[in-house]
Amino acid sequence: MSFINNSILLIGESGVGKTHYGAQLLKRLMKGDGELRMNGAASNLEPFEAAMESLNEGLAADHTATTTYVDSIWPIADANGRNAELVWPDYGGEQIKAITATRRIPAAWRTRVIEAPAWLLLVRLQQARTADDIFSKPLSSLQGNGIENHEVQISDQARMIELIQILLYIRGGVHSALLETPRLCVLLSCWDELGSDDLPPVLLQQRLPMLSNFIQSTWTKPCVFGLSALERPLKLHDRDQEYSIRGPEQFGYIVLPDGQRSHDLTLPIQHLLADHF
Repeated sequence: MSFINNSILLIGESGVGKTHYGAQLLKRLMKGDGELRMNGAASNLEPFEAAMESLNEGLAADHTATTTYVDSIWPIADANGRNAELVWPDYGGEQIKAITATRRIPAAWRTRVIEAPAWLLLVRLQQARTADDIFSKPLSSLQGNGIENHEVQISDQARMIELIQILLYIRGGVHSALLETPRLCVLLSCWDELGSDDLPPVLLQQRLPMLSNFIQSTWTKPCVFGLSALERPLKLHDRDQEYSIRGPEQFGYIVLPDGQRSHDLTLPIQHLLADHF
């Protein structure tokens, strides 16, 4: 199979934990005790080496530079020995907001958007702005209120829907029927900060109902997982001694759609690539 046919379009704005999840996922693949394992030498690991080194020291990884877009290629195998090549990107999350702001797709994104069979959307619920926006606050309510009115902005969930619509348009995936491809998985990141026992799909519906309804009405089988890549908050300059002693591979977990927890951080990737093994 070609590299691009096993690639994942990783969609996530700044601060949702893309770099931490990538570094922890890479460690899990190297350790090889999950559903997926590394099956050969990975290439172009530079974007993740600094992050893995920081985690080894019990420190949070630095933010990925805004202009960065680098693909790392990981040969992987599942528990049954079936092989694939996983192309995993690292990029600055500001590029996501720029797509909706400019309505332009950078060249580095276009091929991936069109050809990647699987999309992984990272959403950090606690940083999503859900106040009144131009969709929830009628324009009639602004009549006669004078120039001192605050500008009504589009909400974060509305912006995420617009982003997905742009990507689907570029891909040519705007159809009346529900989509089977690209397969979609939503990861609710930083789950340990949410303090909720709700199922991931239920929590997405509660916190971002418009986004949840859009996804459910667009895809045939979307899945929603919870993700805690680090299991606890880490700081950039204040080392977590227990983290460095035990090793970052001992931390982090996935919350399955049915609420079960697993320390196998490869499960969402295995779910997305299952049909391509």
